[in-house]
Amino acid sequence: MNPWVLLDEVVVPGDGGAMKLFQRAFEFSISVKNDELMNSRMHGSEDALAELCCKPIADRKNPRVLIGGLGMGFTLRAALDNLGDTAEVVVAELVPAVIKWNQTHLAELAGKPLEDPRTVVKQSDVGLVIKEQADAYDAIMLDVDNGPDALTHEGNNKLYTRAGIDVAKKALRPGGLLGVWSAEPGTSFTKRLRGAGFKVEEVTVRARGTKGRRHTVWLAEKK
Repeated sequence: MNPWVLLDEVVVPGDGGAMKLFQRAFEFSISVKNDELMNSRMHGSEDALAELCCKPIADRKNPRVLIGGLGMGFTLRAALDNLGDTAEVVVAELVPAVIKWNQTHLAELAGKPLEDPRTVVKQSDVGLVIKEQADAYDAIMLDVDNGPDALTHEGNNKLYTRAGIDVAKKALRPGGLLGVWSAEPGTSFTKRLRGAGFKVEEVTVRARGTKGRRHTVWLAEKK
């Protein structure tokens, strides 16, 4: 079997933990603190997050969506594929190296989505981007860390608190959708979303199409 080769290693801003990019033949892996965060062979649930959020709003005039977390570009690619030519997809990514990797080592994985003219990249904390403007997005997709109850970096918790949910709701346009990816289900987060006034659906999706681990996507509609 081909061994894993370390391509790059960086320190995560504000955390101090190591983020590493590995390659084995045609497979890539990103780990944080030696725990695998994502793998290029398993992105079915990221694709599903974008499809669930973008299909319902694709026919709106000039739809605008925000993705929190670039990852390997699969969520971005799926969003672009489910939206028309007049859409704008804003991606907020905190770690500069992840943006660089998607321009180099990982660029071909998702068909170079950063080169799509509809893509706008902001090297920033998605929480700060959400706060910039009210009624700004038709959909917000959060693929940050491992989800509300499976964090590797506690600083990400603010996105999933009631206060964080309220901020996201304010940033959505009427009828807008908040989509949240998680490695695990969680009834407490469902209750939090409903308590903020969202209409909520909890969807189980697979990591590899119809196979692989079961992941969860919360689809919350602003009433």
